[in-house]
Amino acid sequence: MHPMLNTAVKAARRAANIINRASQDLDALHIESKQHNDYVSEVDRSAETAIIETLLDAYPEHAILAEESGRKGQSDYQWIIDPLDGTTNYLHGFPQFAISIALVHQGQLDQAVVYDPTRNELFTASRGKGAYLNERRIRVAKRTRLSESLIGTGFPYKDFTHLDTYMAMFRDMLQKTSGVRRPGSAALDLAWLAAGRLDGFWEIGLSKWDIAAGCLLIKEAGGLVGDFEGNDGYIDSGNIVGGNPKIFAQILQTLAPHLTDSLKSA
Repeated sequence: MHPMLNTAVKAARRAANIINRASQDLDALHIESKQHNDYVSEVDRSAETAIIETLLDAYPEHAILAEESGRKGQSDYQWIIDPLDGTTNYLHGFPQFAISIALVHQGQLDQAVVYDPTRNELFTASRGKGAYLNERRIRVAKRTRLSESLIGTGFPYKDFTHLDTYMAMFRDMLQKTSGVRRPGSAALDLAWLAAGRLDGFWEIGLSKWDIAAGCLLIKEAGGLVGDFEGNDGYIDSGNIVGGNPKIFAQILQTLAPHLTDSLKSA
C-alpha cells in the first residue's frame, strides 16, 4: 500500500472510532443546522479533527480541504475530506454513511479512501494501481443495457434550484432502468459503483469532498466519470455521472434532453 494511502486509512479508522462510539447515544449529540436540511454534529467536527491531525502529523506541508473547517494551506498535495458523509442518516440511526478522504497531487486525484464503519468495509485506490475493497480487487459491473441496470442517485435536499430538472431526469431514469436507489451517502454510492453493486450514478450539485475519493475508485475499477456531457470538470461543478463505459454513455443519453444551460459544461 502506498505510504500516503496507508496514512489516509489510519486517519479514516481513527475517525470511525469516534463515529462508532458516539452512535451508541445519538440523543446526547449536539446538532446544528448549517442551512435547510444540512446538519453538522459534534461527531462530524471531532472526526474531521482526528483525520486532519493524523494526515498533518505525517505530512505537515500538505494542504487541506475539509467540509467543516474549509481550506488550509497551499501545496501541490491537497487532502479532500468528508469526515461523515451521510450525517442525516447517521443522526437517525440509518446505517448508510461513510468517511471519505482523497489526495490530489498537482490537480490529479492520486489516493482515495472511503470507509464504511458500520460494515467495516474499506474501499481504497491509488492512481494507476487499481481499486480494492478490504484488499480484494474490485471492478465495475459488466452490464451493458441500461434497462437491466441498478442506478444510484441523490435527491436535492438543500438547494432546490434544479428540482424540476432533476425530477424529469428521475422520471426517465425510472422508466429506462431496472431500478433507482437513493441511500443517502454519495461517497458510499460511488464506492459501491466501483465494486459493481450499482451499475451507474448521477447527481446534481455535489461538493468536492462528497465525490473526490469515489471518483478515483470508479476510475481505478475500470469505470468512467464525467459531468452531464461526459466531460471533465465534475469535481468542481458537482454535476456527476458514473458507470462502466456502456452504461455511462446510456445515462448521458437519458439525461441529455433535460440539460439546462446551467447544467452544461462551461
